[in-house]
Amino acid sequence: MNLHYISDNKGKITGVFIPIRDWKYLKNKYSKIEQEDTFDYEVPERHKKILSQRLNNYPTNSENVLDWDNVQKEIEGEYGF
Repeated sequence: MNLHYISDNKGKITGVFIPIRDWKYLKNKYSKIEQEDTFDYEVPERHKKILSQRLNNYPTNSENVLDWDNVQKEIEGEYGF
């Protein structure tokens, strides 16, 4: 498979180009591959309950909340994205 990596101006890999021949092979081998990008997931009630509790507690516990930009940078650094 002849993959081509796409990078931004800082050299960070941001995507992958797969030649059509290879894409057709993958689609044939993994019949559900095109379904991967569809979001068909129902959030369990127990998760909804936890989220509701956290949202209700936020005004009195806002110091325990993490800033998304900082969390994203930490994840990117940890996993080398």
